[in-house]
Amino acid sequence: MRSDSVKKGIERAPNRSLFYAMGYTKEELERPLVGVVSAKSEIVPGHMHLDKIAEAVKAGVRMAGGTPVEVPAIGVCDGIAMGHVGMKYSLPSRELIADSVETMTMAHAFDGLVLIPNCDKIVPGMIMAAVRMNIPAVVCSGGPMMSGLVGGVETSLSKMFEAVGARKANLIDDEGLLEYEENVCPGCGSCSGMYTANSMNCLSEAVGIALPGNGTIPAVHSGRIQLAKHAGMAIMNLIEKDIKARDIINEKSLRNALTCDMALGCSSNSVLHLLAIANEAGVELNLEIFNEFSAKVPNLCHLAPAGPTHMHDLNNAGGLQAVLSELDKKGLIDKSLITATGKTVGENIAGAHVKDYNTIRPIDEPYSETGGIAIMWGNIAQDGCVVKRSAVAPEMLQHSGPARVFDSEDEAIEAIYNGKIVDGDVVVIRYEGPKGGPGMREMLNPTSALAGMKLDKTVALITDGRFSGASRGASIGHVCPEAAEGGNIGLLQEGDIIDIDIPNAKINAQVSDEEFAKRRESYQAPAPKVTQGWLVRYMRNVDAASKGAVMK
Repeated sequence: MRSDSVKKGIERAPNRSLFYAMGYTKEELERPLVGVVSAKSEIVPGHMHLDKIAEAVKAGVRMAGGTPVEVPAIGVCDGIAMGHVGMKYSLPSRELIADSVETMTMAHAFDGLVLIPNCDKIVPGMIMAAVRMNIPAVVCSGGPMMSGLVGGVETSLSKMFEAVGARKANLIDDEGLLEYEENVCPGCGSCSGMYTANSMNCLSEAVGIALPGNGTIPAVHSGRIQLAKHAGMAIMNLIEKDIKARDIINEKSLRNALTCDMALGCSSNSVLHLLAIANEAGVELNLEIFNEFSAKVPNLCHLAPAGPTHMHDLNNAGGLQAVLSELDKKGLIDKSLITATGKTVGENIAGAHVKDYNTIRPIDEPYSETGGIAIMWGNIAQDGCVVKRSAVAPEMLQHSGPARVFDSEDEAIEAIYNGKIVDGDVVVIRYEGPKGGPGMREMLNPTSALAGMKLDKTVALITDGRFSGASRGASIGHVCPEAAEGGNIGLLQEGDIIDIDIPNAKINAQVSDEEFAKRRESYQAPAPKVTQGWLVRYMRNVDAASKGAVMK
């Protein structure tokens, strides 16, 4: 066992003495040591209850003959960090999380890991570490929040942000805004739509590193505690059989995850995170492969913000295993792959079926024959950009309009709130990429303001930054090369006509190569937005969004 290096032999007597100082017994040290990495905190609704999940995981580890060792992890609440400097830290925190999990695991020689994240960057950060170290690992997330109720209609955080836009446009009053504020988020769990957190929790299940139910069992259900106990037992089985993270996460299983990504209509952030996980696994994954899957995998789900259903509806409809079963009807899933259960995908989905075709469409009657995510290329995105196609209104799949150019999210949101954006405009927000931001801020405020003002079906938004999974509309992000790296998005001028063609994967400005070259001659980059703190180090070392915004 790996842990023998900290607890066996005469020379490890000092190490054992420190274990005894914490109350561990000789009997416990004779068992495998399992790191239980909990991101519990009192600042993230999705994490406020993770101490309960950790206790259940530890019970499962002990039942199966192991010794659990709980250690912490950080986590940023994207909703609370939204709209101010805090959002610059969200995506970079993924790298901190991966590095800290690696540090705690390697420093203390854990035999395996149960990873307890729930929200946005914490899930991929933990998975990146497990794959990097290639030791037995299971993900056991905290589960989704229940939807709220406003005016008798189920709702969630995306509607809260849109309500701000509606209030700014005087479509609702202060009392109406307060009703949303007090009711959209009824308790613990990851926000209840198919936002980034729930996207990654479902994809953890799809790629096989999490047990069935991980993506959809609500945080407040007893099934979530039972799942955590089973995760504790599962890690002991993986340790015994020496099934490591890369045995589960590999080229084939990542293709299963891509398939589910398209079927579910996951957050566009899933592109960043799957690229980063693939990078740690040594698997070649690029934007062209995403479009390959988008072309052949039908979109079966329209959860919020794309539609009216929420995560508890998906759970009631049979969860991700039902989605996998439906996809298997067209042979779109590799059922031979090993998973964290110690069984294959095929064995896991045996007997699974869709219980509600209003939430999960039949494979022969999808929302669209193409997937929920689309990649586009053109003269302002030579290395690609990303859109959550399933959340775009049909009339906005193709659009041409004048560029309204802003060098930060803050400038753009001020213009939107002050009524300066009109039907037909294409809002361009630049210098918000991994380097330019730095940190590639998530921009739910501008997209939600447009939606709340009823402009989401007439106005497009393009950025080298990124969008929340709660964003809807023609919100096109991850433009590469970013402005701070000399991309043509940094050369756009007010009034340039932008042509968007999502079905044909094209995005271009009506600007000639000669004109771009002329503009480049007089171009002057703005001063860096950050000059101190660890984001300066991040800015120097982060790679392009098209490569997952990983650290070089």
